[in-house]
Amino acid sequence: MADLDEELKTTIRRNQLLGMWAAEKLGLAGEEAGAYARSLAVGTLDVEQSDVLAKIRKDFANKGVIQSDDEILRVMNELTLRASGQGQKTRGGATDAAAVALKRKLSR
Repeated sequence: MADLDEELKTTIRRNQLLGMWAAEKLGLAGEEAGAYARSLAVGTLDVEQSDVLAKIRKDFANKGVIQSDDEILRVMNELTLRASGQGQKTRGGATDAAAVALKRKLSR
């Protein structure tokens, strides 16, 4: 169970970082970028990565952003490694709160 919790937290952290990367590509800044990243952080949780990839792909297509799936997946992989390294450093913050809220929602 602890491994699943840590995997979930890593995915949330990765999606948050990915959201900020994608927001920049979409021309979003400030609170708009933060809101977009938060929506990806908990709105597209899928360990297989297909939900978050599909969301970004759709958003990029709607805004005319040219980015290959390979490039998006490369960034996702880099950010997954970065997010997993942040696991022990981030405690009690917004990421943990998002993980708890998601866990509650999924256990209903």
